[in-house]
Amino acid sequence: MENTDRPVADLDDVDLQLLERIEDDFDVNLEELSEELGFSKSAIHYRLNKLREKDVITDVSADLDPLAFGLNMMMLSDVSVTHDTGYADQIGSKLTDIDGVQQVYYTMGDVDFVVVSRVQNRDQMNRLVDDIVAIDGVNETSSQFVMKELKTDSNTVADLSEDMKEAVVTADE
Repeated sequence: MENTDRPVADLDDVDLQLLERIEDDFDVNLEELSEELGFSKSAIHYRLNKLREKDVITDVSADLDPLAFGLNMMMLSDVSVTHDTGYADQIGSKLTDIDGVQQVYYTMGDVDFVVVSRVQNRDQMNRLVDDIVAIDGVNETSSQFVMKELKTDSNTVADLSEDMKEAVVTADE
């Protein structure tokens, strides 16, 4: 599981502008970025490499539409488990290995994990729930079925408020 206690990256306003632009369309070329941001292509290239080295840019991938694969059924499952030593990593790992599971979150509160899944039909959904329940240590599940997706983007920088952007830029001051 990911370490969520990592320090905020050392970024400036230009980094945020660059990240917001490539987050929207990573296929944009350096010349276009150079013109939009008012920096040379080499400066843009240098900044992108630095952002990769800092693990701010973690991956370059294509965004695929799950509906194009018939994955039109989305389920959010709350999973409650027995609290034994190491349960978060052990059960969390088993949850992430289930086919159809897209995201797994270890949480604090009334439930221990929230699992986001996509499947094509009810039979697959039933199998997925059965796979979750079959994990040793899982006590209870409660699932909600998404009727309409209102916002599904993963734009980190574009979704930051001005206060959040300011906190990132001034984090190392």
